[in-house]
Amino acid sequence: MLQQTLEIINKRGLHARAAAKLASLASKFKAQVQVRVGEGNWVDAKSVMSLMLLAAGQGTQLQVSADGADAQHALDEISTLVTDYFGEGE
Repeated sequence: MLQQTLEIINKRGLHARAAAKLASLASKFKAQVQVRVGEGNWVDAKSVMSLMLLAAGQGTQLQVSADGADAQHALDEISTLVTDYFGEGE
């Protein structure tokens, strides 16, 4: 299992559209991808509702784990999405 910590940097945080983009991206991988905030429970990154329930605002440290054959690729792509402000420009 691989893990990475990412900071939510976009102004709106992990809102509905950002959560949908993350879930859609995570769903493209065979790896099991999970996310949590702090020491909270892990949630399925392929579930929009689960991601939204994290209530991750700007500045939140998001822990992402991936387990499976394409785990590293999944983490790399998710990291790119988050650092690109979920494609929203800010």
